[in-house]
Amino acid sequence: MGNGETRVRGFAARAGGWSARHRWAAVGIWVLFVVLAMGLGSAAGRVDVKDSDQLKGETHTAAKIIEDAGIKEPASESVLVQTKDGTTKATDAAFRAAVADVVKAVGATGRVTDVTSPYDTKTISRDGRSALVQFDMRGEAETAGDRVEPVLKAVEGVQKDHSSLRIEEIGGASMNKQYSDAFGNDFQQAEYSAVPVALGILLIAFGALVAALLPVALAITAIMATMGLMGIVSHLQPMSDTANSVMLLVGMAVGVDYCLFYLRREREERAAGRDAGTALRIAAATSGRAIVVSGVTVCVAMAGMLFTGLAEFEAMGLASLMVVAVAMVGSVTVLPALLSLLGERVEKGRLPFLKRRRRGGGGESRFWTAVLRGVLAKPVVSVVVAVGALLAVAAPALGMKTSQLTLDQEFGNSLPIVQTYNRVNDAFPGGSEPAQVVVRAKDIKAPEVRSALASFKEQAVSSGASRGPVEVKLYEDRNVAFVSVPLVGGSDFDTAGKSLEKLRDQVRPATLGKVEGVQAPITGQVAGSHDFNDQLIGSVVPVFAFVVVFAFLLMLLSFRSLTVAITSILLNLLSVGAAYGILVAVFQHGWGASLVGAEGVGAIVTWLPLFLFVILFGLSMDYHVFVVSRIREARLRGRTTRDAIQHGVVTTAGVVTSAAVIMVAVFAIFGTLSMQSMKQMGVGLAAAVLIDATVIRGVLLPAVMALLGERNWYLPKWLHRLPDLTHDETPEVVVASSVPEQGERLKV
Repeated sequence: MGNGETRVRGFAARAGGWSARHRWAAVGIWVLFVVLAMGLGSAAGRVDVKDSDQLKGETHTAAKIIEDAGIKEPASESVLVQTKDGTTKATDAAFRAAVADVVKAVGATGRVTDVTSPYDTKTISRDGRSALVQFDMRGEAETAGDRVEPVLKAVEGVQKDHSSLRIEEIGGASMNKQYSDAFGNDFQQAEYSAVPVALGILLIAFGALVAALLPVALAITAIMATMGLMGIVSHLQPMSDTANSVMLLVGMAVGVDYCLFYLRREREERAAGRDAGTALRIAAATSGRAIVVSGVTVCVAMAGMLFTGLAEFEAMGLASLMVVAVAMVGSVTVLPALLSLLGERVEKGRLPFLKRRRRGGGGESRFWTAVLRGVLAKPVVSVVVAVGALLAVAAPALGMKTSQLTLDQEFGNSLPIVQTYNRVNDAFPGGSEPAQVVVRAKDIKAPEVRSALASFKEQAVSSGASRGPVEVKLYEDRNVAFVSVPLVGGSDFDTAGKSLEKLRDQVRPATLGKVEGVQAPITGQVAGSHDFNDQLIGSVVPVFAFVVVFAFLLMLLSFRSLTVAITSILLNLLSVGAAYGILVAVFQHGWGASLVGAEGVGAIVTWLPLFLFVILFGLSMDYHVFVVSRIREARLRGRTTRDAIQHGVVTTAGVVTSAAVIMVAVFAIFGTLSMQSMKQMGVGLAAAVLIDATVIRGVLLPAVMALLGERNWYLPKWLHRLPDLTHDETPEVVVASSVPEQGERLKV
């Protein structure tokens, strides 16, 4: 071909070429898309996941019964009145006076209803040293935390008047308020700080302000558009705040990465002497294609979350999938247009102390050149050492213990309310988070139903599942009853889980289960945790299988190599295993836990292993596709496999390192949060990306490929009929006026 035209076959090459020729149109379409998505999303409003949709099983059934009956449960609060010494008892005059003052003070706020004295409800501990004043907050339970301040002040006032006693409030509203006050801005600040951190690293990587701003601008606009799309999609698949935060995290990571890959290749080609148009076309056909392959693979990995059946995971998976797709499309459409518009101005705002940096920015890395020389000289030793080290790091994962984190595990003793929660649980085991039996009958007043309820109350205690008091609340007009059962075990989920099983498997069948037409699902925090674990464990195999199989197929079709597909899966699994090992070592065994403020956790939060697998498998493919694409491109240009490996790794080392540093920095920010579950997520993601970008891509991948030699490109004849998604574009299809690379050898 002549006259500066390239042979374009792939989507990325065609999109990049069109955008470069119609740059203002491309920019205008992108801006219009972002504005429309945000506007439509704002107009549609976001539908959040409902309680009845959070889980399947009994928890779901109970929430559905409550929802169908139109019962709006108020936020319940309790005030613990407790002696500080062992002499005062709840029967003493001073204790009674304090209880009376609490009842009067909280009632006088006008914010509460149904205030009950412990002397009426029998909520006095066995040792007679503790009592609970109970009441409900007026108004919607979801917003009760915004209205509980005057009640908390009233309780503080009573505490001042009775300093010999301990008087503390606890409940859904007061807990939400304390968490909001202490950690409400924690997550938001981490999200906001991700942008300047990424920008700072990009400034060092590019040495120019404009070039550094482009990836951040693309990531932010992709996130803004996805927020709008989430509002629209939420009417089909409800979303959540957690999904929004995960979307922002993933969007910032891949948005910056994709733009970085593209921009560095364009600068590298310009530095090699190509004209602006040719450099853009080569970047579109090579890095652009790698971005599309990577983006589709990451989307497939994120789609794995849709197989969990857990509404929160489904929301996170769909939100992440959308932001990756939007960032991918933006990278191969609007980015070429912006680069074409800016031209040499992309170098504006150069930092004085980085003036000596090579403009190409994507050239050979001296450090990785030295590492590669050693790796390729002794590939067997490199594989044995790297695999051995990664297996050693992954070894602790074999003893992984997952658990729903208790309050003191999640927050430590940093919040006073955590200590109150523990005191209530010690005095009234299970009382702070009782199991709730939601009973629905054709006629809740029928004698056989009343008899079954009474029998259930009695057997709940006699079976050893509860020490009482078991309370029944009737909604006669709705034919519904709530039975509140404090579980033996309290905040110890393992022991409380056994108590729950007694209620579900023994007590309920022997009582309520014998009455025809009665439904009695058991819900509550312990039941929710139990149902969540069961569903999560049941979804592990289908999610793992879906992600691995589809990632394998995508790699096979994109690289037309059975060997590349198999090695990419194995290396990614090794990377995920190492991340699991680090998590268990730090958070379960406590090795180096003080460095991240994680003393005493002792377990990995239940949802994290599956979440990390999906996210890491997707993000690991990012680097793998980029590096292997460059190696394959060099091989197609006539280099030997060994030479192609060296060329591919050292020329991508700079961009992979920059991208990894950004990801590690962003994820590490989340590792600084106060909540242990967020800390575990941040540390796990940061450690995995660091391992992936260094040991896996810098040592293990080139060593394995060097050992395999020409077998890297093996594709059995019976697979030749598969669709060809390679769309190979190499600099050789560019006109002769461009600097030729055929036969060029890498100088080491």
